[in-house]
Amino acid sequence: MSAAALPSLAEFRSALIVKPSSLGDIVHTLPAVNAIRQAYPELKLRWLANTEWCPLIQGTPWLDEVIPFPRKTFRGATGIFRARRWAQENLPLRDPSEIVLDFQGLFRSALLARASGSRPIIGLSDSREGARFLHDHIITVDPAAHAVDRYLRIPEALGIPVIADKLSFPLAEGSAPLGWPKRDDLIIVHPWSRGAGKSLSNETLQALCNHLAPHPVVLVGMSETKIRPMGDHITDFSHRTSLPELIWVLRQARWVISVDSGPMHIAAGVNDRTLGIHTWSDPRKVGPYNPHAWAWKAGRIARRTDFTPHESTQDLPVTPEAARQIAAFVIQQNGYCAALRMS
Repeated sequence: MSAAALPSLAEFRSALIVKPSSLGDIVHTLPAVNAIRQAYPELKLRWLANTEWCPLIQGTPWLDEVIPFPRKTFRGATGIFRARRWAQENLPLRDPSEIVLDFQGLFRSALLARASGSRPIIGLSDSREGARFLHDHIITVDPAAHAVDRYLRIPEALGIPVIADKLSFPLAEGSAPLGWPKRDDLIIVHPWSRGAGKSLSNETLQALCNHLAPHPVVLVGMSETKIRPMGDHITDFSHRTSLPELIWVLRQARWVISVDSGPMHIAAGVNDRTLGIHTWSDPRKVGPYNPHAWAWKAGRIARRTDFTPHESTQDLPVTPEAARQIAAFVIQQNGYCAALRMS
């Protein structure tokens, strides 16, 4: 770890982006990496990502290479050593002029960065598990800031101007799922999350769909529950979309309503008409970053940055009455004129 001045990207012909996971974190990293691409169009960009998340960025013209990292094959006590050996065999470039940007900031990601053989390795001050001791340079970040803002500190520290209204999330285009409804007025609802206390209850989901009627609603996402809301205006596409297909449908939607989750961040990255639902999570730190997106938190709907510190620390469930509030807002925002159906 060095206190020396950061190098200039002009000194390198390639940059290795180390950000293997997770879904939402990869989405959050996109503006920073894209800013580097815009500033240095001749710089070769290679991105190391877990195999399951590669479809987020594969085929995008602004990346030169996506390197699938088979993370799930390196479990167990010896996994870290086998992962290091994999990195030594798969990451090195013939051209030694490569800088490494470790956006992940964990011991494993820093070890993979080292195993690539490329130097220097740039990391962030909020790195964990001792990763910072494997970094050559450390960039100071505010650990309380939104992930997008923390990751943007890397291009900023490297001398790249970051212009807020020019940030973009250049995700893969994706593809249409088989049997997708051919209409342009669909309201996509993503009601489930792996995070505890974030998913909508069956009662609240049914209320939300009731209040959105008769406007067409499509459910997407994964859930262990077999209970689905009832209604002629509802199309159930849960468990029926791949990651590329999910990107496509969220991009096409007239409006997206999603609980706090990775798909919420995809939606906000590709669609201004997104509303994220937050129960205990802080929208200022993990809400939809898109300045045109909305968030529900503590009983009201506002832009992510407009919530007070007090509101942001509250833990309020999404009740059927809150579902009515959300549905009314979405219908009003879209200029729908039909009256809400009362449950």
